[in-house]
Amino acid sequence: MKVFGQNQHYTLEEVVALARYQSLASKQAATQKKTSFWQYRSFVANYKPQLSLNGTLPGFTRSFVEVVQPDGTVAFQSVANNNSSLNLALSQNIALTGGTVFVQQQIQRFDDFARDNTRYNGIPFAVGIMQPLFRFNAMKWERQIEPLKFQESNQQYMADLEGVALDATGLYFDLLIAQVNLQIAEKNRSNNDTLYQIALHKLDLGKISQNDLLQLQIGVLTAQKDLAAAEQAAAVATLRLKMFLSSRDERELELAIPQENGAFEIDPQRALDEAFANRADAIGYRRRLLEAERESQRARQENGLNASLEATFGLSNQGARPGDIYVDPQDRQFVQLQFTLPILTWGRNKARTEIAKANQEFAQQSVEQDRLTFEQEIFTQVTLLQMLQKQVKLTKLTDSIAANRYQIAQDRFILGNLSVTDLGIATQEKDRARRDYILALRNYWEAYYSLRLLTLYDFERRVKLGS
Repeated sequence: MKVFGQNQHYTLEEVVALARYQSLASKQAATQKKTSFWQYRSFVANYKPQLSLNGTLPGFTRSFVEVVQPDGTVAFQSVANNNSSLNLALSQNIALTGGTVFVQQQIQRFDDFARDNTRYNGIPFAVGIMQPLFRFNAMKWERQIEPLKFQESNQQYMADLEGVALDATGLYFDLLIAQVNLQIAEKNRSNNDTLYQIALHKLDLGKISQNDLLQLQIGVLTAQKDLAAAEQAAAVATLRLKMFLSSRDERELELAIPQENGAFEIDPQRALDEAFANRADAIGYRRRLLEAERESQRARQENGLNASLEATFGLSNQGARPGDIYVDPQDRQFVQLQFTLPILTWGRNKARTEIAKANQEFAQQSVEQDRLTFEQEIFTQVTLLQMLQKQVKLTKLTDSIAANRYQIAQDRFILGNLSVTDLGIATQEKDRARRDYILALRNYWEAYYSLRLLTLYDFERRVKLGS
């Protein structure tokens, strides 16, 4: 970026770099990437040992409680006690089986204030397992899907930045076209005014008709109207570009006309290979298929026998003092098997399974369709960019020829051997050729950044983006 006086001069590369650095869209992309990173970190942490301390301090109660007497009657007895406990546990999730193993230590204190009595109960050591049986193992699927989501988010960040570059390019050319139109309008107003003054002198000499003079006067008025409209369009385009760049600088922007890159060949198959290697969409296809398969398996396994095993083995003791818990503790065992077996569901389970199976088939078909569309988009974009490389050269040559032809036509009109109509045609061709050249440049650069967005690959430098 260069600054001269009250204007800032930018090239397309500078605007794209600025948009990637400070635009709100780029910051949102960075925030989304950061969110995905911490989500993945949370997932990884779930499969590391977890140390936790939980308890109840205090557990005070003062109330009347219902007590059934030996004869079957009920008495309401006053109680005042404190039942506090602490439990320290180290647990580890096992993704292969979907269960959890743990070791723990626990101490409990019970104070009976009515009888002035205190007792301790505790578990010096225990090891246990909680294991689902014949049930859907969500952990196993998480281990496959979550890393893909993380890769997808990283690639999506690169795609988001290229999307920012593409949006910045569009806004850059919006302003550039407005500025070129403004330059054309200013030049046409000046030229029409000069030619009108010359025509007034020719009218006095009888070398031009009154009709041609009026036509030139209309041209002056039209040029003034076009100039006002071009000034407003340039102001609006400037505001939009500054807003996108999050710029509060009040100086005017002056944009350089970018040149097309040097011609470079793009192998469509290479573009397709890079797209499937780099794009988040390609990773997303695998993720979507896995998620569909997961839901299908969930429906099948949750419709049959569901059981869970919980077992704990260790030591326990009680006493009047905390230390008594650790003196000659007794064996402690706990084993529990719970199960649920659907017997009569009136076809509900089969319906759920068939729905999940149909959803999986639909996901496979949808992914296949998206793959074909994606491939077609890549091939189309490669062909378009190669065509636009040639079109830019042709429109540039046409612009140069039209500018020279207009200069010749203007000189001939001043000398008196060209009509006003022919001069107007030359002016229109000059303006149209200039606009066509800028539009061709716009199409070229938008196609260039679109291909980068689709493949996340720089075909000029032959490197992956972000590497």
